[in-house]
Amino acid sequence: MPVSPSSAAQAAREVVAHRLRDLRKSAGLTVVELADRCGWHHAKTSRIENARTAPTAPDIRAWCAACGMPDEADGLVAQSLHAESLYTEWRTQVRAGLKALQGSEPNLFRDTALFRVYSSSLVPGLLQTEGYAAGVLGISARFRDVPVDDSAAAARARVERGRVVHEPGRRFVFVVEESVLHYRVCDTEAMAAQLGHLLTAGALPQVSLGIIPTNTPSRQQWPRETFHVYDDRLVSVELVSARVRITQPSEIDLHLAAFEQLRSMAVYGAAARALIRRAIEALDQPGGV
Repeated sequence: MPVSPSSAAQAAREVVAHRLRDLRKSAGLTVVELADRCGWHHAKTSRIENARTAPTAPDIRAWCAACGMPDEADGLVAQSLHAESLYTEWRTQVRAGLKALQGSEPNLFRDTALFRVYSSSLVPGLLQTEGYAAGVLGISARFRDVPVDDSAAAARARVERGRVVHEPGRRFVFVVEESVLHYRVCDTEAMAAQLGHLLTAGALPQVSLGIIPTNTPSRQQWPRETFHVYDDRLVSVELVSARVRITQPSEIDLHLAAFEQLRSMAVYGAAARALIRRAIEALDQPGGV
């Protein structure tokens, strides 16, 4: 398991590792003795205790049994599973298909009142049309070499998930870079439909759509990786290889500070619509972007 770029994930792993080390020491066992009782090489014990290797549930149960404290196992297994959920590789998430991924966290969407999304690369998923989503997910399916390409069905599921934008009692703040309006991730017709949808969605009273112009002078923040903030309790960051879930308050605060700086550089209302219309016009220009 690779070390997470999120200190929250690594800190959660270290809590489990330190508890396992304490159990070994309380039992009066050396690293070698515990390894012998568990039936593995002593180097594995060291890697687990130093949080370089994430223990499996059987590893934890064998460890606790070897220390004469089997009742500790269930709690530590739960802690370990939580730690690993903070950093999840995309290759693990797409095993069940791209469609299943669209509805993998229903409680998160149901329980969130304020959605804040920053994107430097794509139209945010909650604002995607089916044609645009199919283009994005098709690229993802090919890049990740998924066993079954269900990107078309996944696109429909993504649009269905996006209906949360119309549910009462919720607010949505989207900030995107102007370049997002020009990246051709689908055919011209689908791209035109997507841009037209942004004009409509951006006018909804519960939606704030800000666009950071490419020629913004003296930027306070350079384009960042895409991230989503759910209320003030969770940040989800999308990397090439994985999704990182951040729950540590200090890291959430840092992302919120970055979001506010990015939001302050964006234009809204008529100025944002003008940028979208310019992108639509560019679709008809030979060689236009």
